[in-house]
Amino acid sequence: MHLTPEKAQIVKAPLIAESPLNIECKVVEIKELGTHDMFLAEVVAVNGDEKYFDPSTGLFQLNQADLITYSHGKYYALGEKIGKFGFSIEKIQHKRKTSTPKNK
Repeated sequence: MHLTPEKAQIVKAPLIAESPLNIECKVVEIKELGTHDMFLAEVVAVNGDEKYFDPSTGLFQLNQADLITYSHGKYYALGEKIGKFGFSIEKIQHKRKTSTPKNK
């Protein structure tokens, strides 16, 4: 796999030219958690490939970008949709019962 470094707008770390989305962050705090550290960061710039923006909604369509993931030294292609976020908190639509007023 060949990845091309690209100059970032704000941070010193390079962007990945082949990535459809690059998020530039600055670390604002490091919390020591015993076995590892947690980095808290501020997003300072977001760089997205224009071809993934939906012209009618303006939303970034990351799911159309042939995504890959990294796990334990290897890269994997992502496949079919297997679920969605928010299932357990999704609003349930209830039918309202209509009642007719009684004549007195």
